[in-house]
Amino acid sequence: MFGKSKRLWPRAPMKTAYDAVIIGGGLHGLATAYFLARDHGITDVAVIEKNYIGFGGAGRNTAIVRANQRTQENVPLYKEALDLWPVLTKELDFNLMFYNCGNLNLAHGEATLKAMRLNVATAQFHGVKSQLVDPKECKELVPALDISDRPRYPVFGGMYHPPGGIVRHDAVVWGLAKGAAKRGVHIHQGTEVAGIGTSQGKVVSVETDRGKIHTPRVLNAAGGYAAALSHAFLRQRLPISVLTIQAMVTQPLKPLLDHVVSSGTYHCYGNQTLKGEIATGAHMDPWPNYTTDTTAYYIKHQAEALTEMLPCLKGVKFMRHWAGLADMTPDMAPIMDGNDPIEGYYVDCGWGYFGFKSSTVTGKYMAQFMAKGECPDILKPFQLKRFQEHRLMGETAALVNYSPDN
Repeated sequence: MFGKSKRLWPRAPMKTAYDAVIIGGGLHGLATAYFLARDHGITDVAVIEKNYIGFGGAGRNTAIVRANQRTQENVPLYKEALDLWPVLTKELDFNLMFYNCGNLNLAHGEATLKAMRLNVATAQFHGVKSQLVDPKECKELVPALDISDRPRYPVFGGMYHPPGGIVRHDAVVWGLAKGAAKRGVHIHQGTEVAGIGTSQGKVVSVETDRGKIHTPRVLNAAGGYAAALSHAFLRQRLPISVLTIQAMVTQPLKPLLDHVVSSGTYHCYGNQTLKGEIATGAHMDPWPNYTTDTTAYYIKHQAEALTEMLPCLKGVKFMRHWAGLADMTPDMAPIMDGNDPIEGYYVDCGWGYFGFKSSTVTGKYMAQFMAKGECPDILKPFQLKRFQEHRLMGETAALVNYSPDN
């Protein structure tokens, strides 16, 4: 007979009042709850999740982390996030399976190489290891890579980012939930938020299907559903489109891919998991929707793109295929804001497909924002008012498809 397994966090009773309520039991919500308790002594916190923690984007990504973004506003945030993974592994006493195997972004033309030079310069300015490599060096990093003129888009070189790598996303969910609950945070799964109450321009309550919660602070960290909730409950419109993003894994293989490899031209990336699978993903579906349906077109695209770059994968079978929701802003940068126009209401959304990479450090600074009521300097470039002031981020330029067809 097997004994009862010990829960990582206890079931907590629903209280009628909390010092803070977080909508969304994903990585950003759990990280904010953890840092509210750890850094600011705010332990009377409720995390409200309609399904189960990690149900959304947290459990539907391919677990890649990096800090080689393009803009000076983004790089410091992602650098600090990379530095946090080993710290949290020890602090949470939970193996997050962080493996900084390095990221190799391929260039298939001179225009892409020029864009990469800007990325590398920005990274190096902020103390992040990043360098340009030629095709031969790309081949040395990934021996299975085809650098001949056979592929439709031959390899011209690449950008190598040694500190990047992969982290086990489920482990991060469980570790943060365990750490937050240990400090007194209540995690309520299977609980739906039905409204946010305000009075005289301030947050005063949250309505749930289990009753009303009185609270002066609410964080909307509901991922793909954040914009819809903000509009439905507070009539606040956010410039966010919700798009489906798909991913899949192959059958397990012997070790052949030591680094994360990606190509903006092919709209494809891949890394080999601890089980030997090649986890791969691409760009988002080009039309807004709330479906997590997968498509045959995507399977065809991934098979063609992967075998162009890594011809040894021809004949390998895809085993699982899934989809998630990406909440994308016009400039591909997130919205992190609060107290405007409603005091006590905070948002952390619009991450697109970058949310996993910075989840822990974002939670750290959103917790500071909620505790002190003042936006930390590192988050100020990401405030909502940038759209009204026409100060859009330049991150999109790093993701343009520079193929000859464009």
